[in-house]
Amino acid sequence: MEYILWCDESDKRGELFSNFYGGALVSSIHANEVIARLNQKKNELNLFGEIKWTKITEAYQNKYIALIDEFFSLIAQGYVKIRIMFTDNTIVPIGLTKQQQENEYFLLYYQFIKFAFGLLKVQHSKNTKLRINFDKIPDSKEKSDNFKSHIFGMNYFLNEKNLELLHDNISEIDSHDHVILQCLDVILGSMSFRMNKKHLDKPVGSSARGKKTRAKDTVYKFINKKIQSLYTNYKFNIGISTGMNIAPYNADTATWETPYRHWLFSSSKSTRDWTQKKR
Repeated sequence: MEYILWCDESDKRGELFSNFYGGALVSSIHANEVIARLNQKKNELNLFGEIKWTKITEAYQNKYIALIDEFFSLIAQGYVKIRIMFTDNTIVPIGLTKQQQENEYFLLYYQFIKFAFGLLKVQHSKNTKLRINFDKIPDSKEKSDNFKSHIFGMNYFLNEKNLELLHDNISEIDSHDHVILQCLDVILGSMSFRMNKKHLDKPVGSSARGKKTRAKDTVYKFINKKIQSLYTNYKFNIGISTGMNIAPYNADTATWETPYRHWLFSSSKSTRDWTQKKR
C-alpha cells in the first residue's frame, strides 16, 4: 500500500492572500484509474498539451470545466483528496529570525506536508509507504536538497502511524507529464485568482473585464460549485480554514477524512496589520 502525494505552489505574494500551496493525495489502489480517466478525458477534449490555470481562455473554458468536472467526480468517489493552504496578508508573524524569513517558502511547505492531510491523525495499514512528488522547486539545488532532507526527517512522526517515507520517494517532477498535478494547478490557481479579487481586474483604460478574466471567473465559479456539492449542511468558505465538525466526518480525524479542505495558516505568534488590505 502506498499513498502518492502531488504538490504544487502558486502566488507567493497576492494583494490579499499569499503563499498558496496545494496537494492531491491518491492511494496506489486508485492511482492508475485516476490517471487513466483524466488522460482519457483530456484526449476526448483534444487537450493534448499541459493543462494550466494561466492557459484558460474563452475558447477553452468549457473544455477546462469538463476536465475539472471529471476530476471532482474522482474526488467525490474518494479516490482523490485535495488540500489548499494559504496565508492572510493581514496576519503578520512576529519574532521571526532572519533565517526563518529567508526560508519562509520551505518552512511553510514543510507545515503543509506534515499537517494539511491529517496523515498523523489516523493509524494506517501496516507498512504503508508515502511518496511525494513536488512540482519543480523554484530555488537552488542546495536549498532544494536541504528541504528534502527535512521532509525525509518526518519519518520520526510518520513511523508511529505505520507510514514510511523513503528518501528515493521524495522527487521533483515536471508537471507536463503528470495530469493530476495539472488539475491541481487549475484548482490552486482558481483560489488565488478569486481570493485576491483578480476576477475584478480590467485592462487599463477599459470599463469592462477582459475575455480571459471572464473565462477564468467562469471556471472558478464551476470549481466553487463542485466544492460545495461535496458537503451537505455545510457552507464552504474559500477564505478560511475548513471546519472540523462536518457531518458525517469525525471531528478528530476530519483533516484526514474530508475530501477537500482549505487551511488558512497563521503563526502562533502573530499580529494584525490591516494596512495590508489593499482592496
